[in-house]
Amino acid sequence: MGSPRTDWNGPSEAAKIQPTQHVSEGPEQCSPLRRLAREPLLHFLLIGIALFLYFGRGASDDGEATRIVVDQAQAEVLAQQFETTWHRPPTDQERAGLIETYVHDEILYREGRSLGLDRDDPVIKRRVRQKIEVIAEEIVSRESPGDAELAAYLQANPAAFKRPTIVSFEQIFLGPEGSGGLERRLADARRALERGADPGSLGQPTLLPSREDSVGVDLVAKRFGGQFGAQLETVPLGQWTGPVVSSFGVHLVLVHERVPTALPSLEEARPLIAREWESGRRKRALEENYRRLRQEYRVVIETTPTEASQK
Repeated sequence: MGSPRTDWNGPSEAAKIQPTQHVSEGPEQCSPLRRLAREPLLHFLLIGIALFLYFGRGASDDGEATRIVVDQAQAEVLAQQFETTWHRPPTDQERAGLIETYVHDEILYREGRSLGLDRDDPVIKRRVRQKIEVIAEEIVSRESPGDAELAAYLQANPAAFKRPTIVSFEQIFLGPEGSGGLERRLADARRALERGADPGSLGQPTLLPSREDSVGVDLVAKRFGGQFGAQLETVPLGQWTGPVVSSFGVHLVLVHERVPTALPSLEEARPLIAREWESGRRKRALEENYRRLRQEYRVVIETTPTEASQK
C-alpha cells in the first residue's frame, strides 16, 4: 500500500484567522484618578458616607419634628390669654392644663402637616395671608404723621370728614303713601295747625319720634329714609311743610333749626383724620408689597376660554 495522499492548498482556514493582540496599559499609561476610581475600598467608603448623611439627617429631622419645647415665654403667653378671658390669673393646675392643651394642639398640627393637610386649604391660606399683610403694614406704621401731612390729607379728602347738616324738626305722620283719604288728612292737619292745635294730637299713631333735636341728617336718613333726610336740608325753616315722603309714608314737617354741612378744622377732627390717614398708608403699603412680590413670580394661567369670552 502506498502512503496516503495529502493535498495541501496553503494555510488552513483556522490558520488564516490571526488572533487579536491586546496591549495592556502599563503603570505609566494609567492616570492616578482612574486607578483611584477602580479601588473597591473607595466605593465602600463613598457608599458609607452617603448612608450616614441620609440616615443621620433623617434622624435629626425626626428628632426635631417630635420635639416640642414650651419655654417660660410661651407659658406666660398662655397665662396672659387666660387672664384676658377670665380676668384673673390661672391657678397652677389651670396653668398645667393650658400647657397640655398647647402641646395637644401642636402635636395634632404637626401630624396634620406631615400628612399634607395644610396644603391647598383656603382657611390656612387666608390666615397666612393675613399674617403677611400685618407684617407689611407694621413695617410702615412706625412713624406718626405731622400736622402738615394731616392737613393735606384733610384738604384732599373733604367728603370723608365733612360734618353732616344738623337739624331740629317735628313731624306728623299722615299714613302710608297712596293710602285712601291721604289728601283729606293732609288738609285737615294743616287747618288744625293753623288753629293752634297740638301737633302731637294730629296724624296717625306711629313708633317714629315726633321730634328730633340737633341730629345729623345722616342719622335722620337711617331712621326715615334717604329721601326724607334730603328734603329736610331744603324745606323752609319755621313753617309746616308737606307732604314730605319717608320710607314709611307721608308726613308734615316743621324744621326749627338747620346748621349746614361744614369741613371741620384739623384740631376738631385730628383723631379721625389721623386714623383715616393711617388706614390709607397701610392700604398703600399692602398694595406696594404685593406689587413688589408679584414681579418676583412667574405666573402661568392655563385656562380654557369660556363661550362668553369668545363672543
